[in-house]
Amino acid sequence: MTEHIKIERKDGVLTLTFARPDKKNALTNAMYGVLADSLIAAEADPSARVVVLRGEGDMFTSGNDVGEFAAIVAGAVQGERHVSRFVRALAQATRPLVAAAQGRAVGIGATMLLHCDFVVLADNAQLSTPFINLALVPEAASTLLMPMRIGYARAYEMFALGEAMSAQTALDLGVANRVVPLDKLHTEAAGIADRLARLPVGSLAATKKLMRNPAPLVAQIDAESQHFAARLKTAEAREAFTAFAERRPPDFTKVAG
Repeated sequence: MTEHIKIERKDGVLTLTFARPDKKNALTNAMYGVLADSLIAAEADPSARVVVLRGEGDMFTSGNDVGEFAAIVAGAVQGERHVSRFVRALAQATRPLVAAAQGRAVGIGATMLLHCDFVVLADNAQLSTPFINLALVPEAASTLLMPMRIGYARAYEMFALGEAMSAQTALDLGVANRVVPLDKLHTEAAGIADRLARLPVGSLAATKKLMRNPAPLVAQIDAESQHFAARLKTAEAREAFTAFAERRPPDFTKVAG
């Protein structure tokens, strides 16, 4: 367990809040474990009819905790990594997933939105996927879902260059359902969750299953995970995380791929 994930249950809605604002809601292995356990448990809990994902403070999440990545690169971390359990749980969830995102949504903060059924963004939201900047590869089946959602050309640009997508662009391209003023974000998401919680849960689940087959998503997650793990052991990754620790731009021109 971790104090950095807040869990609230009310009127059929399970709300999972990233609660590490002092670290930009960077997600740790422990946080992924609680998130995965909560999503899996919700599948068997009749009182959990809808799941809401949100973040405390001025941003949704800055993505994976880079310090933990650096420790993995250095060979200092062992044991189960829960991030794969979390993204599989997202892909296999039958409950409606509602996201409320403000400020920056980086890496998995952006890619998890592709698994959500209803995405509400604050007007200051910025989505970015800078995996390649860290000499890694995208995850959470985003290499399948992002091109399907916004087209190959835009998806490649977003992955390769790591540039941020604005809330309005995310709305225009179909990544988000609604964009609202920042002070209305959580009220709007709660209202949507409440409406969904009042609908027939079985009918919602059957509709979602018809619209989204989890099997290819899980297969893509597994393929990405293999590449991701391999990339963490490369000289490029060591350069990326060394540069991050030294607060300098990485130089990938002098290391082997």
